[in-house]
Amino acid sequence: MIFKLRVNPNLIKGFKIARALIVSQYALMLEYRAEIILWAISGLLPLIMLGLWSDSQAAQLSGISKQELNRYFLSAFVVRQFTAVWVMVIFEEDLVEGRLSPFLLQPVKPFWRYLSSHVAEQFSRIPIVIIILAIFFFFNPSSFWLPDPLDIFLGIIAMVFAFFARFIMHWMFAMICFFSERASAIERLLLIPYLFLSGLVAPLEIFPDPIRKFAMLTPFPYLLSYPSNIFAGNSENILLGILGLLFWFTLFLLVSNFAWKKGIRHYSAMGS
Repeated sequence: MIFKLRVNPNLIKGFKIARALIVSQYALMLEYRAEIILWAISGLLPLIMLGLWSDSQAAQLSGISKQELNRYFLSAFVVRQFTAVWVMVIFEEDLVEGRLSPFLLQPVKPFWRYLSSHVAEQFSRIPIVIIILAIFFFFNPSSFWLPDPLDIFLGIIAMVFAFFARFIMHWMFAMICFFSERASAIERLLLIPYLFLSGLVAPLEIFPDPIRKFAMLTPFPYLLSYPSNIFAGNSENILLGILGLLFWFTLFLLVSNFAWKKGIRHYSAMGS
């Protein structure tokens, strides 16, 4: 007996659309590679913080060795590079300048257009990140290290989840643009808790226990500290971290879908 594998035509169509969007957006990103290089360089904060914390006694008093600190911030640099999100800014520009209306008339929803541009931009960063790390290791050969293959595999999975969770979170707040033309200012407000609660400026283990517990009640540690610790080989609660990412991703997705429907109705009423 011969079994024939039947693939859903809608699944094939969706895959082709996604591939076309990512390829076209990747080609567009290559045209702005100079700007992408500047974006990548602007994400050097973890490497700067590594230089600051390396000579600090606070990390040693917290039980973090210099080697662990080095690996954590190098991992945080990579995670930050590949979880960068700017959808709130570009969505506001498209709405204010009238580009959103033509997008709404197209068969592909605007959400997928913005997501594909972000995914394409992440791929375009790969050679830039490799070059930056190569330069860093050239001047700091003692810092060179490669994570275990399993840590790389699990870290990439966690980083991908973190990227989608952060994108959905920013997409959720972008829906405020339907009601305010300057909603992107919220992105600058989000940067403050992201800097201090995500583990970007310092590993969460350095903070006092009450602050660390409070941080774990927010989504920010899961967006950077959690994947960074996996790459660095420091994570012990991998399953708990994945569940935390899934929880925040689901919550942001539900709220953003609700806000999108409300915002589109308001936008249509304003344009009618």
